[in-house]
Amino acid sequence: MTAMAGLTGCVLMPGSIPTPPARPHTTPQTLQTSPSSRPDQGLSLKPQTQAQPSESHTPPRNWDEYRRNAAQRIVQTNAGESFSGPLPQRLQSIPVLQVQLHRDGSVRRIEVLRTPKFAPQTVKLAITAVQQAAPFGSVAHLPAPWQFNETFLYNDDLKFQLRSLAIAD
Repeated sequence: MTAMAGLTGCVLMPGSIPTPPARPHTTPQTLQTSPSSRPDQGLSLKPQTQAQPSESHTPPRNWDEYRRNAAQRIVQTNAGESFSGPLPQRLQSIPVLQVQLHRDGSVRRIEVLRTPKFAPQTVKLAITAVQQAAPFGSVAHLPAPWQFNETFLYNDDLKFQLRSLAIAD
């Protein structure tokens, strides 16, 4: 992986964050606030107060740039849970998440698009990694729907790389 320099496009000015809706819209496959005992179900999140994204000069121009910036933030925030370098020949687990966002870049909901048959516990690890890295920066200037998909590539030690960064190298 190349060096992960500062994130681009994650500028939040004090007072510019709109108030999120009181209750996010949920579906039968979405839980309100706690992880499901079934790893293939979605997860609905309340906005969390965590570290704000790094300030940068230029907001991302499109969803590809936003997804790469978010991936860099996930890896930086979860450095002890990720690995760098070449991918192994055989990956232990490959969960895929869809991250739905509020206007300010906080997580509205996480849907599990792919639950691996081997090491299904990695779904929970991936969801936790996304939650810890949020918020990702405003998406107000990007076209709706405000969401991105991320594929977690877990090795035998259950450390991950993100596909958005692995294919960019």
